[in-house]
Amino acid sequence: MRALTEDETKQLFDKLAKYIGPNTKHLVDRKDHEWVFRLHKNRIWYMRKELAKLASCVAKRNLMGIGILIAKVTHNEHMRIQVTALEQIAQYAMFKIWVKPNQEQSFLYGNHITRAGLGRITENTPQYQGVAVFNMADIPIGFGVAAQGTLQCRKCEMNTTVLFHEADVGEYLRDEARMT
Repeated sequence: MRALTEDETKQLFDKLAKYIGPNTKHLVDRKDHEWVFRLHKNRIWYMRKELAKLASCVAKRNLMGIGILIAKVTHNEHMRIQVTALEQIAQYAMFKIWVKPNQEQSFLYGNHITRAGLGRITENTPQYQGVAVFNMADIPIGFGVAAQGTLQCRKCEMNTTVLFHEADVGEYLRDEARMT
């Protein structure tokens, strides 16, 4: 487990800024404890600094994971934000989309959201902006990219895609089913 390099940190914050914008500073500057990002086995973890110090005593091959999994580094050195980062994204997201109950299950199966399933959208959401996805009970269920801006959503047809799916809480179940 090691600290992120400057390039890795920049790349991670650029990815996170797609969803939470300038609120990325809140991930590092927290009042409760000092939090850090660490790289372990091509995964970026977010944890309290005290926990990182304790984990340094564990052998690398014995350490499975620690803290909150934020991103995975691919073999091409790209970062992919994981669904386990949903709590942080939902908490600090600048733009949000709420999904109607009839399309919630479809989204949890990995499908895009159409205009017919759109409950609400944050005002002034730009096109291709990263957004947090909530159900109508304000429970975060995933995140994605807005295929249409707020104004375009009001004018488009009901079968037009308004959100491109990126990750959802149903991934755990789909991955488990694939593994067995």
